[in-house]
Parts: sequence; structure tokens; C-alpha cells
Amino acid sequence: MNEFLDHFELDPGSRALGVALGERDHYTQCHSRRVAGFARLIGLACGLEEADLEALELGAFFHDIGKIGIPDHILLKPERFTVEEMELMKDHATKGEGIVRELGLKDGDRVARVVRHHHEHFNGEGYPDGLRGEGIPVLSRIVSVADSYDAMTETRPYHEARPVTVVLDIMSAESGTKLDPYLVNKLQRLVETWRDGSVD
Repeated sequence: MNEFLDHFELDPGSRALGVALGERDHYTQCHSRRVAGFARLIGLACGLEEADLEALELGAFFHDIGKIGIPDHILLKPERFTVEEMELMKDHATKGEGIVRELGLKDGDRVARVVRHHHEHFNGEGYPDGLRGEGIPVLSRIVSVADSYDAMTETRPYHEARPVTVVLDIMSAESGTKLDPYLVNKLQRLVETWRDGSVD
């Protein structure tokens, strides 16, 4: 994790928090690192300025930090959540926002908003605030796309990793409902270049 964050001016407390997440749930820490990488690539493809990219990458890395506040029997459950457990898990977005606001990050309020809104859906049916369309911060919309892609292409206790082509089909079907269609298209184009060997 230290290598990943070397280009950020993070205080020791922020770095320690990332390590603490890894000790609590190693999968979530690794997932967060991958999501940050995917989000930055999408942001670059969108032509974001460096300051925006930095806020995006930090928001992506900390998007699941609120899971530190979720009880072990839910966070570490190897099966799918019940409806009641899912409602408790949803609290990680607002818990994460609160944690990030206390980190003293540069542009911390903006990074905290990225964390709060990364589960908003393009059609307004997400959480915690039911924002829709361009009312959702664009950096949060990018994290949502990166998060979905990584979650489906990696193996979890309750599902096997899906082939990339299947994942992209699912994400295309979710365009305009869960995900921003423009950003899904950007991801699809990136994946095409990766598969063609055009990106290292």
C-alpha cells in the first residue's frame, strides 16, 4: 500500500488507516487499490485535470473505508447478505464519508463526497441520498463504474470471477440505470485497448 500512496501527501494517520482496513479485511484493501487504479485510468480517458484525478484516486482508495465500522459477522460473512444485513452494510458509505472528513486530506471535503456517493445509481435508486444522473458527483460516478468492474472480475466467496466479456455485457445492461452510460463506454474502450495489448 505504501508504494501505491507514495505520490500522495498523506499524513501517517491516513496511511495507518489504510493499513488498518487491510488488517480488518484484506480483500477490501486489495479491492480498493484496484478500484483506485481503474478509476484513475477512466479519469484520464475523460481528460480530467490532475487535481481532479488526485481527488478521484483518493476517493476510490477510501471508498470502502467505512466498512471498518461494519460488524464482523456481516463484513466477513462468506455468503450473500440478507435484506437486513444489506441495510446495515449500506451504512459504510456515510461512515466512510465521516472518517475521510477527519483525515485532513487536501481537498478532503471533495474526497469525502466521492466516498458518500459511490453507491448512488444513475436512475436515482441508489443510496444514501437517491441522487440521479449528473446530480451525482462525476468522481463518484467514475468510482461506481470502476467498483462494479472490479467486483465482478474478481472471485469472492459467494461468486466466481466472471469473464470480462460477460462483465461488460452486464455493465452495458446497467447503463442508464445503475451506471453512467458515458463512463461505461469509456471503460469499454479502455478494456478493448488492454485486450489488444495497447496499454502496458
